[in-house]
Amino acid sequence: MSDMQQIRVIIADDQELVRAGFSMVIGSQADMQVVAQAGDGAQAVAMAETLHPDVVLMDVRMPGMDGIEATRRISATNTMAPEKDCESQTPRTTRVIILTTFDLDEYVMAAINAGASGFLLKDTEPETLLNSIRTVFQGNAIIAPTATKRLIEKMLDGEIAGTGPNTRDGRNGLNGQIASNGFESSVDAAGHTTAPARYTDPELDDLTEREREVLIEIAHGLSNQEIGDKLFISLPTVKTHVAHILAKINARDRVQAVVFAYENGLIEA
Repeated sequence: MSDMQQIRVIIADDQELVRAGFSMVIGSQADMQVVAQAGDGAQAVAMAETLHPDVVLMDVRMPGMDGIEATRRISATNTMAPEKDCESQTPRTTRVIILTTFDLDEYVMAAINAGASGFLLKDTEPETLLNSIRTVFQGNAIIAPTATKRLIEKMLDGEIAGTGPNTRDGRNGLNGQIASNGFESSVDAAGHTTAPARYTDPELDDLTEREREVLIEIAHGLSNQEIGDKLFISLPTVKTHVAHILAKINARDRVQAVVFAYENGLIEA
């Protein structure tokens, strides 16, 4: 991967040792580059406006401007005046991953509402962090496993504005896609945990048995590669199944597919 294709990252945290640790992990990757480090939210916003990074790792609790407000301002800047990539001439978007030591619902929802593309705990394994940066860079969203199931439950209960059972808009509740480390739901030996459906969506009947299996694994938070390994099918075949599933259930993205699975009782909430 050339320098022009590297994922350019800013690390924002008020603890120098934390910044140094993340910088070391990220800097070890050929496809990533740490372009700046910020000690507070205001610095992160200023650096993002100047450097136009691909991803900002943002701490929640920082002196002065906190990570949520900084995320909100960076997201607003993306909307108003996106930088264009010099090679593709497509808008360059700065995406934010919130990092915190506190797994609290209010932080998760505040981060999502502020425009964050990810929410992870600081004790996340290095490999998971790196994969999350790549996932967010590709335009997907990623939420810490312990938070995802609670968010889906709130979406289905209508506690998040504009969401709830039987509503298409409800499948947009996270404004993105939940990626490879989303759920902690239990499954049986065959991997087919089921539950009584909240309602029966007619699109469910359009799915083949294999597509239902893939959908269930999407809802359990597995990546395409993990789905392929579990179901003994190739990665291109998984991608084809995912595309067919989204088209058949009229889902724009994976998070809509996840809620569809919950709504129709394919897995337990």
